[in-house]
Amino acid sequence: MYQRLRDMREDQDLPQRAVAELLHVSQATYSRYESGVLDIPSGALIELALFYETSVDYLLGLTDEIVPYPRR
Repeated sequence: MYQRLRDMREDQDLPQRAVAELLHVSQATYSRYESGVLDIPSGALIELALFYETSVDYLLGLTDEIVPYPRR
């Protein structure tokens, strides 16, 4: 899961600081999310999935399908 977070961020040429600001956390906290030292709160996972236009399942490594599910 954590490698996918890094890959998604790097694919958009974003520094950790930019994603941390999106989540309203410090860069150090976001770095801990990416390294797996700190579990990511569910609200942050949802925000990341919306931001990257994917699903939480993709971010968690439960599917390899990057396209998000249809919304209701």
